[in-house]
Amino acid sequence: MHNTLEEFKKGIKNKYEIEKEAEHFDYLYSPSRGKLRDLCWLIFEKNPTKEDLNVFRNLFCLDFDHTKKNKFKEQKDKFRPIETFFKGETDPSNIDAINLAAILVDFQPRPFKRFNEKWRNGETKLAENAVRINLAAEVENEVIELKSFVKNENEESEKLPEKGNLFLDLKDIYSNSKNIAQNIQPKRVIKIAIGAILMVSSACLNYLQKKD
Repeated sequence: MHNTLEEFKKGIKNKYEIEKEAEHFDYLYSPSRGKLRDLCWLIFEKNPTKEDLNVFRNLFCLDFDHTKKNKFKEQKDKFRPIETFFKGETDPSNIDAINLAAILVDFQPRPFKRFNEKWRNGETKLAENAVRINLAAEVENEVIELKSFVKNENEESEKLPEKGNLFLDLKDIYSNSKNIAQNIQPKRVIKIAIGAILMVSSACLNYLQKKD
């Protein structure tokens, strides 16, 4: 099981390495608390999402307000853990600071709660795929065993004695055919049928997803 918070921070740091050479080069290339604070204000002036506003409120203990820029300037020290994180000097543990770091480099999905949900969903899909693969392999083995069993029984049925009573020969053939039916376990048949349905359903779902 992966530590999703560590994966979240790793994703933010990788995005930072890209963004520091891009549009916000002046703020991110050599980050300082003052530069990050100014970048934060610039970003939040541009129609922030509700979730980003919640991050802002949680970290600074105040709502974003265009008319309170001077008050926001007093929050410079709150950017210290983000500055050192971007520089690779520290590993932040404050989730609100980490979420704000994600906002500053426009990392998605964010905040961490949403990232965690998507990550868990991804792990669930991987587990479901593993189950399908194992089931497919099991069904294939069952089919091979059944084919081999039926083939052997048929070969035995086709062997006619050189001498003997015709009635007894027909009786033996009937008896062998009956044994085939009896020896095929119902659970095996059900398992194969279910496996086939699941594989066909999965294939149809994958086709529809690709088509969309």
